[in-house]
Amino acid sequence: MTIRIDNVGIAVRDIEATIAFFTDLGLSVLGRDTVSGEWADIAVGLDGNHVKIAMLQTPDGHGRLELFEYIHPEAIDTSPTLPNEIGMHRVAFAVDDLDDALRTAAKHGYHPLRGVGTYEDIYRLTYLRGPSGIIVMLAQELHPAAS
Repeated sequence: MTIRIDNVGIAVRDIEATIAFFTDLGLSVLGRDTVSGEWADIAVGLDGNHVKIAMLQTPDGHGRLELFEYIHPEAIDTSPTLPNEIGMHRVAFAVDDLDDALRTAAKHGYHPLRGVGTYEDIYRLTYLRGPSGIIVMLAQELHPAAS
Protein backbone atom coordinates (compact mmCIF):
# COMPACT_ATOMS: atom_id res chain seq x y z
CA MET A 1 0.00 0.00 0.00
CA THR A 2 1.19 3.53 -0.76
CA ILE A 3 0.10 6.60 1.15
CA ARG A 4 0.65 10.33 0.80
CA ILE A 5 -0.91 13.40 2.33
CA ASP A 6 -3.42 14.85 -0.10
CA ASN A 7 -4.53 17.94 1.81
CA VAL A 8 -5.21 19.49 5.18
CA GLY A 9 -8.84 20.50 5.76
CA ILE A 10 -9.64 23.58 7.80
CA ALA A 11 -13.10 24.83 8.79
CA VAL A 12 -13.25 28.62 8.62
CA ARG A 13 -15.72 31.37 9.54
CA ASP A 14 -15.25 33.40 6.34
CA ILE A 15 -14.04 31.47 3.31
CA GLU A 16 -13.55 34.60 1.17
CA ALA A 17 -11.29 36.34 3.71
CA THR A 18 -9.35 33.11 4.27
CA ILE A 19 -8.84 32.58 0.53
CA ALA A 20 -7.63 36.18 0.21
CA PHE A 21 -5.08 35.66 3.00
CA PHE A 22 -3.63 32.42 1.65
CA THR A 23 -3.61 33.54 -2.01
CA ASP A 24 -1.77 36.73 -1.01
CA LEU A 25 0.83 34.47 0.62
CA GLY A 26 1.24 32.70 -2.75
CA LEU A 27 -1.19 29.77 -2.80
CA SER A 28 -3.54 29.43 -5.77
CA VAL A 29 -7.16 28.33 -5.88
CA LEU A 30 -7.53 25.00 -7.67
CA GLY A 31 -11.30 24.88 -7.40
CA ARG A 32 -14.39 25.88 -5.48
CA ASP A 33 -17.73 24.19 -4.89
CA THR A 34 -20.71 23.87 -2.62
CA VAL A 35 -21.10 20.34 -1.29
CA SER A 36 -24.08 18.56 0.26
CA GLY A 37 -26.07 15.37 -0.03
CA GLU A 38 -26.28 11.89 1.41
CA TRP A 39 -22.75 10.98 0.30
CA ALA A 40 -21.35 13.98 2.19
CA ASP A 41 -23.41 13.15 5.30
CA ILE A 42 -22.01 9.61 5.21
CA ALA A 43 -18.40 10.58 4.50
CA VAL A 44 -18.23 13.36 7.09
CA GLY A 45 -20.53 11.75 9.65
CA LEU A 46 -22.73 14.83 9.99
CA ASP A 47 -26.38 14.86 8.92
CA GLY A 48 -27.41 17.80 6.75
CA ASN A 49 -23.79 18.60 5.95
CA HIS A 50 -23.74 21.57 3.51
CA VAL A 51 -20.52 23.53 2.98
CA LYS A 52 -18.74 25.93 0.68
CA ILE A 53 -15.31 24.53 -0.15
CA ALA A 54 -12.15 25.77 -1.82
CA MET A 55 -9.00 23.79 -2.61
CA LEU A 56 -5.77 25.81 -2.53
CA GLN A 57 -2.32 24.70 -3.60
CA THR A 58 1.23 25.85 -2.93
CA PRO A 59 3.25 27.07 -5.94
CA ASP A 60 5.36 23.88 -5.98
CA GLY A 61 2.20 21.79 -6.46
CA HIS A 62 2.81 19.57 -3.42
CA GLY A 63 0.90 21.20 -0.56
CA ARG A 64 -2.87 21.65 -0.51
CA LEU A 65 -5.36 23.20 1.88
CA GLU A 66 -9.06 22.43 1.67
CA LEU A 67 -10.99 25.26 3.26
CA PHE A 68 -14.63 24.79 4.17
CA GLU A 69 -17.27 27.16 5.51
CA TYR A 70 -20.39 25.49 6.92
CA ILE A 71 -23.77 26.60 5.62
CA HIS A 72 -25.50 23.83 7.61
CA PRO A 73 -25.31 22.85 10.34
CA GLU A 74 -24.24 26.13 11.85
CA ALA A 75 -20.51 26.31 12.53
CA ILE A 76 -19.48 26.06 16.17
CA ASP A 77 -16.97 28.57 17.46
CA THR A 78 -14.31 27.14 19.73
CA SER A 79 -11.45 28.74 21.58
CA PRO A 80 -8.41 29.16 19.35
CA THR A 81 -5.83 26.39 19.72
CA LEU A 82 -2.80 27.14 21.84
CA PRO A 83 0.63 26.00 20.64
CA ASN A 84 0.86 23.37 23.40
CA GLU A 85 -2.62 21.83 23.03
CA ILE A 86 -3.14 18.29 21.80
CA GLY A 87 -4.80 17.93 18.41
CA MET A 88 -4.51 19.71 15.09
CA HIS A 89 -1.87 22.29 15.67
CA ARG A 90 -0.82 24.47 12.78
CA VAL A 91 -0.15 24.68 9.09
CA ALA A 92 3.47 25.47 8.19
CA PHE A 93 4.87 27.11 5.09
CA ALA A 94 8.44 27.47 3.89
CA VAL A 95 8.90 30.95 2.43
CA ASP A 96 11.85 32.47 0.62
CA ASP A 97 11.40 35.90 2.27
CA LEU A 98 9.95 35.87 5.79
CA ASP A 99 9.82 39.65 6.06
CA ASP A 100 7.81 39.88 2.84
CA ALA A 101 5.44 37.14 4.05
CA LEU A 102 4.96 39.01 7.34
CA ARG A 103 4.17 42.25 5.49
CA THR A 104 1.54 40.32 3.50
CA ALA A 105 0.05 38.82 6.69
CA ALA A 106 0.02 42.27 8.33
CA LYS A 107 -2.07 43.66 5.45
CA HIS A 108 -4.74 41.18 6.60
CA GLY A 109 -4.30 42.15 10.26
CA TYR A 110 -2.21 39.10 11.31
CA HIS A 111 1.05 39.43 13.22
CA PRO A 112 3.51 37.08 14.97
CA LEU A 113 2.32 35.71 18.30
CA ARG A 114 5.50 36.94 19.95
CA GLY A 115 8.12 37.75 17.31
CA VAL A 116 10.56 36.05 14.96
CA GLY A 117 12.99 33.45 16.24
CA THR A 118 16.12 31.96 14.73
CA TYR A 119 16.70 28.22 15.01
CA GLU A 120 20.44 27.36 15.07
CA ASP A 121 21.32 29.68 12.18
CA ILE A 122 19.20 27.39 9.98
CA TYR A 123 15.74 29.00 9.95
CA ARG A 124 14.06 32.27 10.85
CA LEU A 125 10.52 31.40 11.84
CA THR A 126 7.39 32.60 13.53
CA TYR A 127 3.86 31.58 14.40
CA LEU A 128 0.95 33.89 13.71
CA ARG A 129 -2.76 33.48 14.26
CA GLY A 130 -4.44 33.84 10.88
CA PRO A 131 -8.04 33.67 9.65
CA SER A 132 -10.48 31.86 11.95
CA GLY A 133 -7.72 31.55 14.54
CA ILE A 134 -5.60 29.20 12.40
CA ILE A 135 -2.02 29.03 13.66
CA VAL A 136 0.25 29.57 10.65
CA MET A 137 3.99 28.94 10.85
CA LEU A 138 6.20 30.77 8.38
CA ALA A 139 9.84 29.69 8.07
CA GLN A 140 12.69 30.98 5.93
CA GLU A 141 15.77 28.82 5.43
CA LEU A 142 18.77 31.04 6.10
CA HIS A 143 21.27 29.21 3.90
CA PRO A 144 19.32 27.46 1.17
CA ALA A 145 21.17 24.77 -0.75
CA ALA A 146 22.30 25.82 -4.21
CA SER A 147 20.13 24.42 -6.97
